[in-house]
Amino acid sequence: MTIREFKMPDVGEGLTEAEILKWFVQPGDTVTDGQVVCEVETAKAAVELPIPFDGVVHALLFEEGTTVDVGQVIISVQTGSGEAAEAPAQEIPAPAEAEAAAPAARQPVLVGYGVSEASTKRRPRKAPAPAVAAQNGTTAPVAAPAVPAAPVAPAVPAQPTGERPLAKPPVRKLAKDLGIDLASVVPTGDGGVVTREDVHAAAAAAIAPQAVPAAAAPAAAPAPVAEAVAVSAAPAADPSARETRIPVKGVRKVTAQAMVGSAFTAPHVTEFITLDVTRTMKLVQELKDDPDLAGLRINPLLLIAKAVLVAIRRNPDVNASWDEAAQEIVLKHYVNLGIAAATPRGLIVPNIKDAHAKTLGELSESLSSLVATARDGKTSPADMQNGTITITNVGVFGVDTGTPILNPGESAILAVGAIKLQPWVHKGKVKPRQVTTLALSFDHRLIDGELGSKFLADIAAVLEHPRRLVTWS
Repeated sequence: MTIREFKMPDVGEGLTEAEILKWFVQPGDTVTDGQVVCEVETAKAAVELPIPFDGVVHALLFEEGTTVDVGQVIISVQTGSGEAAEAPAQEIPAPAEAEAAAPAARQPVLVGYGVSEASTKRRPRKAPAPAVAAQNGTTAPVAAPAVPAAPVAPAVPAQPTGERPLAKPPVRKLAKDLGIDLASVVPTGDGGVVTREDVHAAAAAAIAPQAVPAAAAPAAAPAPVAEAVAVSAAPAADPSARETRIPVKGVRKVTAQAMVGSAFTAPHVTEFITLDVTRTMKLVQELKDDPDLAGLRINPLLLIAKAVLVAIRRNPDVNASWDEAAQEIVLKHYVNLGIAAATPRGLIVPNIKDAHAKTLGELSESLSSLVATARDGKTSPADMQNGTITITNVGVFGVDTGTPILNPGESAILAVGAIKLQPWVHKGKVKPRQVTTLALSFDHRLIDGELGSKFLADIAAVLEHPRRLVTWS
């Protein structure tokens, strides 16, 4: 019997780390080639990872909620074959040793899993594995299941005076937020490691000393979860707390980095226009009743997207990107239309590839598929790459307008406000009409005021008189 190790792969978008959201297996489970063993969140996508060999799970090396660098071993599997073994069957090397030892040959890989040795860069780590691993933000192997049983009476004494308590970074963060001194916590984990349940038990004991003993308190504790969930419970543990700190990671972290990079790289200009979309709203209803479009989702966003595509055709220079390295403007002869979508994990911007070539029906199908996939958290990294122009519909929240920030690498973003019944001068008389406001932010390196104004005016002209979807096409 040999032990084979499965490393955190680069799933194709060139990321350097991913957070383990959920394990689908536990030590002792039998796995087969291609079986999904865990779900990870990379940037803005949740991805299921299949394992590329058969065997029995030996150990899960990281808990749920842990962020792991690409190339680090996340699970070890006991196999019946000595082929491509990376460690003896009797033992698993400590993380520092495992990373220092170069495998004899590249592992068999699945599609998108080929992380070459040269492409994986790791920070050097010192020799003493347990203590240094805690200091450097790595985690020691977890030989027990990811969902621990209720801890029994501690078998390990409290931390010796002067020594740094052994605990993983998420546990240290939890202890800090709860105001717990790790040196005073009795560890119940293997090798004297302080667990999340130990910290919760210490917090409960500090608040209610007369309650059940600390050793029994973790019995109702859930499995390890993301830090944000644990931190959200802090006010309940400490009623005097005036602040709650939430770790910035996953979607929020990537979105923040992208927005800061965009805001301080591309000079933004935003223009606004208020318009009467009564005719467009009537057309939406007529299309819903059209038997040729039966079964398709017809809504104002569909016609707004079509209006943007028509306006791009009339002003093709807006569909471009800035190549800083080459000092060139890259004109795009295709439109990958981004649609900002709010999901349980945060805001993402998948795009419809080659939207310019789609009919109204095909565009409707693409929009429906894009939104459904995003809400289910199954948007792939490829779906969010190479966008050219984006639409964000802030009107669904009752907002009139905004000043949207460009998606990095794109030339423009259109914010659509709420469509409301308002008094409007129509044919010389004040009448109630369906009115909205559009806001267009664009990269002033690529689009000057004249071009940006013409582009926005053309979008408005199509929505005011939707027959132009035909006459301008």
